[in-house]
Amino acid sequence: MVIYIASDHRGFKLKEHIKSVLKERGYSIYDVGDETYNEDDDYPDFAKKVGEKVSVDFERSKGIVICGSGVGVDIIANKYPNVRSALTATPDQAFDSRTDDDSNVLALGANYLDKEQAEKIVLTWLQTPFSGEERHKRRIRKIQEAEAEIFDSQATKFDINHDNDSRY
Repeated sequence: MVIYIASDHRGFKLKEHIKSVLKERGYSIYDVGDETYNEDDDYPDFAKKVGEKVSVDFERSKGIVICGSGVGVDIIANKYPNVRSALTATPDQAFDSRTDDDSNVLALGANYLDKEQAEKIVLTWLQTPFSGEERHKRRIRKIQEAEAEIFDSQATKFDINHDNDSRY
């Protein structure tokens, strides 16, 4: 599994810390930006890259997006088919987002988390499997059906046919 990670300037220090922690633990990390601290960058540019990557490789990848509040990057990531981004502020929320909702992108608000809190959230999220309970599968199928309706006009650009997705 590859983890795509991105942040704007407000999340840059936290992103660099999380990258370091995850690399030390043997995770495969692909940083899609920003490469350097740039006070004038914009979070949509980077969250978009994570959304695109996870959207087309949703069975083998995850994403982490970070900005000041976490809200903006979460909104952008959730615009992409096959992406279920979760803005979380606690390890419990991270756990629930994985076990119940099978989230594949984690959104963090750097203004509200210290490094230790963020580490706990990220590690909980990455180590928590989807429960596979039928009620959760049913709800995810409904999300997928809504995606198919919403993105029908873009079906040739994105593979949003979930008929062969055996997870649900």
